[in-house]
Amino acid sequence: MKNEQFTSKQIQVKAKSIFLLLLFQFALINLQAQQITNRILFIFDDSYSMYAPWNSNIKIEVAKKIMGEFLDSLKTIPNLELALRCYGHQTFIKPTRDCKDTKLEVAFGSASKSAPLIKQRIQKLEPLGTTPIAYSLGESVADFTPCSNCRNIVILITDGIEECEGQPCEVSLALQKKGIFLRPFVIGVGLDVKFADVFGCMGKFYDVSNEANFKDVLNLVLTEAISQTTVQVDLLDINKKPTETDVNMTFYDSKTKQAKYNYLHTLNHRGAPDTLVLNPDLTYDLIVHTIPPIEKKNITITKGKHNIIPVDAPQGYLRLELDGALSKYYPTTVVRKNGNMNTLNVQDFGKTEKYIIGKYDLEILTLPRIKMNDVEIKQSTTNTIKVPTSGIAYITKGYKGYGSIYVDDGKHLTWVCNLNNNLQQEIIYLQPGNYKLEFRYENIKETIKTIERNFTITSGVTNNIKLN
Repeated sequence: MKNEQFTSKQIQVKAKSIFLLLLFQFALINLQAQQITNRILFIFDDSYSMYAPWNSNIKIEVAKKIMGEFLDSLKTIPNLELALRCYGHQTFIKPTRDCKDTKLEVAFGSASKSAPLIKQRIQKLEPLGTTPIAYSLGESVADFTPCSNCRNIVILITDGIEECEGQPCEVSLALQKKGIFLRPFVIGVGLDVKFADVFGCMGKFYDVSNEANFKDVLNLVLTEAISQTTVQVDLLDINKKPTETDVNMTFYDSKTKQAKYNYLHTLNHRGAPDTLVLNPDLTYDLIVHTIPPIEKKNITITKGKHNIIPVDAPQGYLRLELDGALSKYYPTTVVRKNGNMNTLNVQDFGKTEKYIIGKYDLEILTLPRIKMNDVEIKQSTTNTIKVPTSGIAYITKGYKGYGSIYVDDGKHLTWVCNLNNNLQQEIIYLQPGNYKLEFRYENIKETIKTIERNFTITSGVTNNIKLN
């Protein structure tokens, strides 16, 4: 056997190679550890109440259709496993309730394999029994086989509340504390909104009020469940509390300036800003469409966290009312920021609008115009502006001619409007006050034969003015 002798340099090279190999193996193990598998267990309500009419069909048929389309979209998602548990589908509800009617119908498997199986099983379901939600949650413990690198997620789809005297909230909380699964997502199909609090203690509740937004809610829940990246927009009042809501907001890609998301801001059933899911790989410019609009630029979303975007949006109300007997004529008003001629809004009388707090200038488009400056809007209060109901000037001309109406204050004449020279009879709505009408017939070529009429307008009253 030949004796091998290594130089100091050779030993150093070999040691370095071993170190790099170990480092690579450690990095590979670490990378594999980071690739967490998301396991989603659908708990699907197939109780007898799913036969109830809902939108275009009965609930079960709508659910089958939308769930089928949704499951088709999951087949290519990596690191995702799916399973299906149903309840209320084995025993008919009469003569007695079977409060143990729940079964794992499709065990966990990769999304590519399990999604078609779950779709096939759901299509064959026929609603029969009762709603044992607590018991189904408890039984789901065995569905999640041991896995050291998995996130266990439950999505409960139901159209009713617990019917077997179980305590879903207590069961859910206990299983979360044991690490069996994360806080469940609960999708209420055509449920009364009053049940939101019932499910709110059990998991994160989503109300599917109609067929159209069912798939949107499923996609939202999936994105939130997998990415764990969520967003809420806090519209802050003057006290820096997120109480403002019910206004549209648009998220733009800050680089391309293209609109990416449009949402009407909402406070959820607990009074907190509702959760959104946005693509965390983009930087956003946000426009909140208050009056006037508010813009916030270069918003970044942190992956894997709940992001809060605060926006100062303190608002109050402006209401325009007519004071007096109502008529067919409702004026409108141009609203501008104090000292600025740009039009912010055109608001009709009889309507209440919300504005960012501050001072505004109003131009009320009555005849004559009414201008009001420094109208103040305060936080959460309503500033009501009243103007008299217009009266009617009913003008009978007899023949075509030219004329104008002026406000007459006893010293000066202020132009209000011109008459329509093509009409022989004309109706003009005027604010209460004293007026003067100047008129000359089209075929009369002598200035001295100008016809003049003085008249008074009273709110809500018609004044007949004859020129012939």
